Amino acid sequence: MTHMVIDHSGVRNEVPLGPLTTYRVGGKAKWFAEPSDLEELRSILRATPKTTEIAILGRGSNVVISDSGIDGLVLRLGGSFSAIDIRGDGAVVCGGALPLPQLARAAAAAGRSGLGFYVGIPGSVGGAVRMNAGGHGSDTAAVLTSAVVVDAKSGELSTRSLTDLALTYRSSNLGPTDVVAQATFHSQAGNVGDLEDEIRETTQWRRDNQPSGTFNAGSVFKNPPDQYSGAIIDSLGLKGTRIGPVRVSEIHANFMIADANAGAMDIWKFVHTIQGIVNARTGILLEPEIVFLGVFELEEEQ
Repeated sequence: MTHMVIDHSGVRNEVPLGPLTTYRVGGKAKWFAEPSDLEELRSILRATPKTTEIAILGRGSNVVISDSGIDGLVLRLGGSFSAIDIRGDGAVVCGGALPLPQLARAAAAAGRSGLGFYVGIPGSVGGAVRMNAGGHGSDTAAVLTSAVVVDAKSGELSTRSLTDLALTYRSSNLGPTDVVAQATFHSQAGNVGDLEDEIRETTQWRRDNQPSGTFNAGSVFKNPPDQYSGAIIDSLGLKGTRIGPVRVSEIHANFMIADANAGAMDIWKFVHTIQGIVNARTGILLEPEIVFLGVFELEEEQ
């Protein structure tokens, strides 16, 4: 473990990370900070030794933290990073920590269309930009104008256009230490009643077609071109398949459900087992959409 010290009042030591993720698994952060604004974020970065490992954590809805935790600094935006400003010209300016369902509902209530699909995605604005999050016929690339990004290693701040970010399917060119501090979306005028109906329909669809009240991180695998990972897994009869404390959802085959006693390594092994079965039977190598943070393959398998 590192013996470096981060001397800053906004930084805490040995903070459990599991409760900050939807899987509720994982070890501790050696150092943890939840800056409330850009000034505090940059102040923390200045106090952090340059050789410190830095990990960015959003709402924890698309991540599995290693059982051994993160031997470095984990950043999770708070405070004013959850702000939203809906402007008269249709621009919607949001902090990187703003929950996507909150963005969708606020836009609908203001009569701004185009952002309703976000109500079904349990991540943050920063995560949406990083992963080009999408669903229900749209994605972030279709509605994003620009993003303000802070390089957590250098502290450098830049405003990046949609072209600069190079968004493709569930991907961008953002590096692991790039922090999305703010994003600006474009929207169109719409009828509040119609938009709120859309919100309700999307929410109901999610309740009907995805497992709720369980420990999961949403869709585990990216969809191959012109196919759906869930349908591929389902076609192999793998719904309900269980190995120890982890199973494939009986409702949606691209969701992997963990029992309360599961560990991060149980989830990692299960995901890669399903990946291997699909590859062996179909020749398709599914690419994980969820992010594994920390040590998995090397130390924890010894």
